[in-house]
Amino acid sequence: MSVRNGRQFLSIPGPTTVPDAVLAAMHRPAIDIRKGELVDITADIQHNLLALAQTAGTPFIYIANGHGAWEAALSNVLSRNDKVLVLESGSFAAGWGQSGATIGIDVEILPGSWTAAVDPAQLEARLRQDVSGDIKAILVVQIDTATSVVNDIPALRRAIDAAGHNALLMVDTIASLGTMTYKMDDWGVDVTVAACQKGLMMSPGLSFTIAGEKAMARHETANLRTAYWDWTARQGPEHYQKYAGTPPVHMLYGLQKALQLIREEGLDAIITRHRLLAEATRCAVSKWAEGGMFSFNITNPAERANSVTTVLIKDEQALAKIHSYCDTKCGVVIGIGISALSGKALRIAHMGHINAPMLLGTLGAIEMSLKAHAIPHGNGGVQAAIEYLADNVPL
Repeated sequence: MSVRNGRQFLSIPGPTTVPDAVLAAMHRPAIDIRKGELVDITADIQHNLLALAQTAGTPFIYIANGHGAWEAALSNVLSRNDKVLVLESGSFAAGWGQSGATIGIDVEILPGSWTAAVDPAQLEARLRQDVSGDIKAILVVQIDTATSVVNDIPALRRAIDAAGHNALLMVDTIASLGTMTYKMDDWGVDVTVAACQKGLMMSPGLSFTIAGEKAMARHETANLRTAYWDWTARQGPEHYQKYAGTPPVHMLYGLQKALQLIREEGLDAIITRHRLLAEATRCAVSKWAEGGMFSFNITNPAERANSVTTVLIKDEQALAKIHSYCDTKCGVVIGIGISALSGKALRIAHMGHINAPMLLGTLGAIEMSLKAHAIPHGNGGVQAAIEYLADNVPL
């Protein structure tokens, strides 16, 4: 017996649910890749990416997931044996650094916590020690989906400036762009990395780098540049050069539609929607935590991301029961803990194409699983989420 028949809820932190309108936009024939409509589509996508990142930088589109954009960003501004400083706050900044190590970059990790954001004071102290300027770039994620932390990018920029350091600030916004405020130029970010499958509501397979003036200047002397990732080659006069070959025509159809939906809703409204749904989730988790089994991974409420919530659980067997029940009985796929939190956490995604009924359905399925398996928890999590939204979504 189950109640799962119907549309599945995908409540994992990427890929996220793709809107029907985006799926429909991809369902059309291919067109000329060298001139006409597709050239205009590329220009429209680039314009909208710059608007989302709030920058006048130079955008590049890759037929790759976020890991590809990581390598693109590094190889275009660095040379062999250059040192980068990775700001640890979970899994993904370290992963970015590891990808650089494979292409000849010297990687140093600034140790951090899996339960808190990067400490700007610790960054400033390390940069002041680097009197010879060996560190050429600083790598950080705005949101880490393993830990569900959000890092304060403006504060990190201030720390770099206070130290008087000239390293590039490179920010991964894969889990944050289109879900929260991001101001590349105002915050002094030199390179932005993004991808399409989270807040941008598109099927995986496209990723992006946006380069500021300082990054473009470093690009001129970088010797890790390769034919596929190279920014210079991708600025050639022919349209196909923007993709280093044949463009991903149907994915561009879909991405253009997704960005149109974002534009129509409005970035301020999107950021507010994500904040409200995230806080509703946190209200539910706070109630469940009263039973002693659950806790927030990020201890400081101000450092909890508005795109995903990582919830620690003391009993690994109970974790497996929750995931199985939600999927097989309710048709809801909940995110699992990854890396250091594998087997220790569940992750509730609330990003991209999501509304109150979808979130409440996800929270309801989780609470059903807790009751069905008699897993200790505080009652009334879903009710707490409803009350929060009722109080904060005006008539």
